[in-house]
Amino acid sequence: MEAIISNFGYVLEGFGTTVLLLIYGGIGASIIGMLVAFMRISPIGALRVTATAYTELVRNTPLTLVFFLIIIVLPVLQLGVPSFTGAIIALSVYTSPFVAEALRSGINGVPLGQAEAARSLGLNFSQTVFSIIMPQALRMVVPPLINVFIALTKNSSVASGFRVVELVAVSKVLANQNGDQVIPLLIGIALFYLVITIPLGLVAGYIERKVAVLR
Repeated sequence: MEAIISNFGYVLEGFGTTVLLLIYGGIGASIIGMLVAFMRISPIGALRVTATAYTELVRNTPLTLVFFLIIIVLPVLQLGVPSFTGAIIALSVYTSPFVAEALRSGINGVPLGQAEAARSLGLNFSQTVFSIIMPQALRMVVPPLINVFIALTKNSSVASGFRVVELVAVSKVLANQNGDQVIPLLIGIALFYLVITIPLGLVAGYIERKVAVLR
């Protein structure tokens, strides 16, 4: 681990970038995903079709291609953004359909009678969703959402191919400089990912057990 210890500040910088990609990408994906989920359950047919098309298109597009379109193609169209910002946008867009599907599964898990009772009380669609459906659905979707964010953490490694200095980019530089320590170096970098993913997995398991007890 000499390569990591002697370059710990550089590794820590890459780790910080990975964490920022997770935080900002997760926030962006959550906002977009929630909007798409609401469109998927909307009583307006056009919104449902648009949300379904978006979900299927983005979910079946390779993440590398999404990065390429945002970081490489957009500058050609005079719509370029810095690589770090582009990475956040790419991760947000790519992860949002998975967030939307997790939210939709939770919404569909709420008994239909809840919505019918809300309508009988005179609540409109938005009031029913935000006041009745979502509070119940969120308890069920937090564990799968955390799994989505764990996947987001690992997907952030794609940013290394687009001039973003995160953990994998750091590992490439250090591997080139320390060819005799590649395996221990990669193991050390993998441990930094575990620092993020293991606590998230523990939180998901804890919430899942709490939800099971509440049921």
